Amino acid sequence: MSSETSTHKPRVAVVFGGRSSEHAISVVTAGAVLAAIDRDKYDVLPIGITTDGRWALTADDPGRMAITDRKLPSVAELTEGDEGAVVLSADPTSREVVYTEPGAVPKVLGEVDVVFPVLHGPYGEDGTLQGLLELSGVPYVGSGVLASAVGQDKDYMKRVFASFGLPVGPYEVIRPREWETSAPNGEKGSAARRKIVDFAAEHGWPLFVKPARAGSSMGISKVDDLSGLDEAVEEARRHDPKIIVESLLRGREIECGVLEFEDGPRASVPAEIPLVTAHDFYDFEAKYIDSAAGIVPAPLTEEQTEKVRELAVAAFEAASCEGLVRADFFLQDDGEFVINEINTLPGFTPISMYPRMWQESGVSYPELIDRLLQAALTRSTGLR
Repeated sequence: MSSETSTHKPRVAVVFGGRSSEHAISVVTAGAVLAAIDRDKYDVLPIGITTDGRWALTADDPGRMAITDRKLPSVAELTEGDEGAVVLSADPTSREVVYTEPGAVPKVLGEVDVVFPVLHGPYGEDGTLQGLLELSGVPYVGSGVLASAVGQDKDYMKRVFASFGLPVGPYEVIRPREWETSAPNGEKGSAARRKIVDFAAEHGWPLFVKPARAGSSMGISKVDDLSGLDEAVEEARRHDPKIIVESLLRGREIECGVLEFEDGPRASVPAEIPLVTAHDFYDFEAKYIDSAAGIVPAPLTEEQTEKVRELAVAAFEAASCEGLVRADFFLQDDGEFVINEINTLPGFTPISMYPRMWQESGVSYPELIDRLLQAALTRSTGLR
């Protein structure tokens, strides 16, 4: 083996930002990941995607990617007015990254060995970026196209879980045309509104109105009665034209991390999200601005801990996930667990629950990043 081969360090493209409403949280996550990657073991290429979809080279400066004085960061601030664009070849025989500027000859920046996509929400976490990487033949961290799409869409996620016998709470889906269609009297959304009212009559108020394909608690409203329904629907539709309505599940919020090891997926110790008295529920402000602290490990019985870990791995397998997942549950007052959702690319911010749960399980933050990268490097693209 040549010295050049033996000293080659895998090149990691950390791709972050993106076009979704979770752009800023993706930037925060990227800052934490960049700070944790072992630079003696990996070469790193930070690539930010602006809110309008341009791929750009960014500063490798984790310090500028944090929430400071309640101000959210953006990719645009890290490109410093650069108008160039990064292009990843769709040719699977070449993993080259090319940088182009208006009026200049494109520059080849070399090949990428693996991509760490830390994008949240549509156009990144939902299988779209994963599809591009599959076409390019570049290995990447996390789930493939199908699992990413299922994990992003709360409607189909719940359908998959229910088909595998996992416990799912009551919900109703309102598709775009249902809300946009006018009744004979000219009132928009009357049939969809009646659908929600009937759901509330069966399951009771309050309801949670959510974008079907968003995360980080973006666009979620708790609705106590009919008077707040239209405003909640419009808020959810600002993030996604398809919405999901869920009944209130009374109980404790429990989360559990799943990580793929050589012998298969394993679950971390679970965590509990306590009731946040300053917030109506665990919303965006509570998660990221006011830094609501979860309890790790969750104060559960040994039997409850084993049950939720078993359910988390079952959800991972049901959706055909790879790499990592955070599974969120409600422990109801009757003692039964109900799965709320999974997140195929959970946050890696300094206060994020996924790395905290694994830290408590004996896997440090840098070790977690390294394990995910090594798993991606050994996994082929394409059908598997």
